[in-house]
Order: sequence, then structure tokens, then C-alpha cells
Amino acid sequence: MEEQLCWTVSLIEECIQRNENRIFRAALGIMGQVADAEDIVQEAFLKLYQKASVFESKEHETAWLLRVTINLCKSRLRSPWRKKTVPLLESYPAEDARQQELVEAIQALNEKYRIVIHLYYYEGYSTKEIAEITEQKEGTVREQLTRARRLLKTFLQDEEGEEGL
Repeated sequence: MEEQLCWTVSLIEECIQRNENRIFRAALGIMGQVADAEDIVQEAFLKLYQKASVFESKEHETAWLLRVTINLCKSRLRSPWRKKTVPLLESYPAEDARQQELVEAIQALNEKYRIVIHLYYYEGYSTKEIAEITEQKEGTVREQLTRARRLLKTFLQDEEGEEGL
């Protein structure tokens, strides 16, 4: 029994090492704040520990963790407490001004658009995989991506127009 426990803990540790950056990026992309993202990551890995079972593959493991992370983010965003608080960051970290504008534009999007944008562009998932992770129809994911791109394009064009004034 003791060997089984150590083996499980070892597997969980390996899983955490493999996925912690990806899960953190997803949580940060959705939540927009480092502290919130760190809390979400801890909760996601706690759920992994509670699940304590072996996945079919590493892809299944990652998809499960992303699904849990997205659900935790949605719950946190709906929280009445969160609605009463103000973000500490006035701006989000970026390499240059253009990237800063893009990050701010993404953060201004509705959560459902931030989720699909993050999974598609930052994590490299296909619309089919995103549909499975978010438990939506593939057509819904494609529509959300289209709307998010349109909103981002409009936002960024408006920003360029204001700079030109």
C-alpha cells in the first residue's frame, strides 16, 4: 500500500512539473491577475491530487487540468467578492507597447472570448480540441473565435485612431 501511495505522489509531482506553466498561463490569461492565477493553479492541482488516478495519456491529463482550470476561473469570475474588488495592476506585463495594447484588449474581452483566444493562440489547440475542453459545440467555439477576433480588431483600430489624433 505504501509503495502505491509513493508511486501516485511521484506521478502527481511529474504531472505538476509538466503542466504548471501551461495551467498558470491559462489562468492568468483568463483572470488577468497573477495572484488570482496562482490561486487557481493551486486549486487545480489540489483537485488533481484529490482525483489521484492515472490518465489515459499526457494529452488527456493536460486537457483535464485545463478544463478544471477554466471551470475554477469561471467560478472565481462569477464570485460576488470579485465583483467588489479592483485589479491591482494598472497595466499587464508585455514586451512592447503594441503587445501591451493587445494584452489589454484581450483582458477587456468577455471571459468566454478570453478562454477561446487563450486556448487557440497561446496553447495551440484546434477548435475541435477547444470544444472538447470547454464542453461546447465546435461551431460555437469557431463563432466565439470569430467574434473575439472582430472585437480585438475593432479595439485595436480604435486605439490606433486615437493615437493619430
